[in-house]
Amino acid sequence: MAADAGDVQPPLDVPESEATRARDAGLVAAIVDALPSPTVVLDPDGVIVMVNRAWEQDGRDHGVAIRPGADYYAEAVGLADDPEGRTLVSELRELIAGLRTEVSIDRSMPSPGGGGGRLWFHVQATRVGSRGHVVVTHTDVTARVLAERASSWQARHDHLTELPNRAHLHELIDRELQRPDRPAVAVLFLDVDGFKTVNDSLGHEVGDELLRQLSARLLRASRGQDTVGRLGGDEFVVLCRDCDTDGAEVLAARCHAAFEEPFLLGGRSLRLGASIGIAGTARGVRRGVRSTDLVRDADLAMYAAKAAGRGRVRVFSPELRTAAEQKMQLAAELRDAIAGDQLVLHYQPILHLPSRRCTGVEALVRWQHPERGLLPPSDFVQLAAQHDLMPDLTRWVLRTATGQAVAWEAEGLPLIVGVNIAAEHFAGGTLVDDVASALAGSGLAADRLVVELTETSVAEDPVAAAAQLAQLRVSGVEVSIDDFGCGFSSISQLMSLPAGSLKIDRSLVAGADRLTSQSAAAISAVVGLAEAFGMRSLAEGVETAEQLAVVSALGCTFAQGFHIARPMAAGELARWLRETSAERYARSGA
Repeated sequence: MAADAGDVQPPLDVPESEATRARDAGLVAAIVDALPSPTVVLDPDGVIVMVNRAWEQDGRDHGVAIRPGADYYAEAVGLADDPEGRTLVSELRELIAGLRTEVSIDRSMPSPGGGGGRLWFHVQATRVGSRGHVVVTHTDVTARVLAERASSWQARHDHLTELPNRAHLHELIDRELQRPDRPAVAVLFLDVDGFKTVNDSLGHEVGDELLRQLSARLLRASRGQDTVGRLGGDEFVVLCRDCDTDGAEVLAARCHAAFEEPFLLGGRSLRLGASIGIAGTARGVRRGVRSTDLVRDADLAMYAAKAAGRGRVRVFSPELRTAAEQKMQLAAELRDAIAGDQLVLHYQPILHLPSRRCTGVEALVRWQHPERGLLPPSDFVQLAAQHDLMPDLTRWVLRTATGQAVAWEAEGLPLIVGVNIAAEHFAGGTLVDDVASALAGSGLAADRLVVELTETSVAEDPVAAAAQLAQLRVSGVEVSIDDFGCGFSSISQLMSLPAGSLKIDRSLVAGADRLTSQSAAAISAVVGLAEAFGMRSLAEGVETAEQLAVVSALGCTFAQGFHIARPMAAGELARWLRETSAERYARSGA
């Protein structure tokens, strides 16, 4: 103990007997000394009359010597130097005066070791006896406070880039919008062009490294008062303080410049770009604007920039919101159209080149909108994908196309029908069951159906996709790879897919007006590749007699395109088939 119990006035009311007084004082001293936390006993004037061993040890650890009977508690622990300390002194005085029953407060102070660190203590004080003595304990809660602060920081920041996350970004934007001086505020919404390709081709670890490098570049490109955050994926937001949309466009140009230097990823040097949308409020203008409004509007502008060709900047305008609302309405109508009777199929003939006969068709969906008329797939298929309607849409196409094929067979027109399958169907894992259900419902033989897919539609999970396609082929359904040659076709991936035919993309066929053209050489290579894997080849987009002659001479098995026939309704196709003869294509030079 720092003082002998007999040398100080006992803090508690005790009987007048000196022996009893000494005994009780010793008991109090022993109790205080047994407390594990640093503890002091104060007299009614705030003077320290007793400390325990834990306090003495804590003082030695921190280089502080406090002597009972000589120090005022408030001065000894520096409580008069800050608002937090003055609050504690005020509450202790109320406790001594009997105006409150206890004091419980967290107190911070600079670390004695320096370096800018701080210590946190939980101070608990209780009044004892009738004279106004107080027992004060100090529990070191530094570890708890630091853990809570770290947890709070992690909850508000992205673990990968350490930038503010979505929730914290909205807090910061709302705080800026609520400033009483109402400065101009702008938001940049940035999306990396080609990020998915990096993830798919080089792996997610490389994709993560790209995001870390990009976050560092965006921090360098932004101003000191700006905040760069990550919403998720490859989407970043920059909060531009005291900045109108004109200033934000300048900042967007600086962000674009951050992409000029190639990214070193996975031992490769890659050049990427970004699409940026901007939304903001002018100085003094609020009208109930929230962070969600600004981020949503900047997001709409970003998608408009991406649709315009990527690598661009677009400032939000009310027309973009109107268009988005119309799309939402159209998506709701499409959901009803799939369940109702508004969709129709048109069929484009496929010519078997060796026999010059139409042996199959590709089913292409159309929407007979009650107000807008017949809509092509470009007006609603992407919308269906964005609103998780592709599986329902594809199931409708499968049922309708297989049913129509059976009807044609009954008319003496046995045709193989092809149906396009979207990536969403592979992800859902219901493709095999959906095809089986359509065949069983219509009664069509499995070998009269072809499912068509693009390489990109199986890129996310090629193993699962290949397993589903293998089950289809075992059942007798043909599998065709669509649009081959329009992207970075992978031979190794081609080997893993159980396909029976390759559809040569129209971009290659478009230039094949003579056998000596580069397009003809590319088509010849694809035909040879297909033959090497035991597949047949189909040339898409044949629009001239010359193209038909070239693809036929190069060994393609099938061809389709406007030169042969445009897509048409089922009834019109039946008439076309009866009126068309093989001699027509012979005369065309094929």
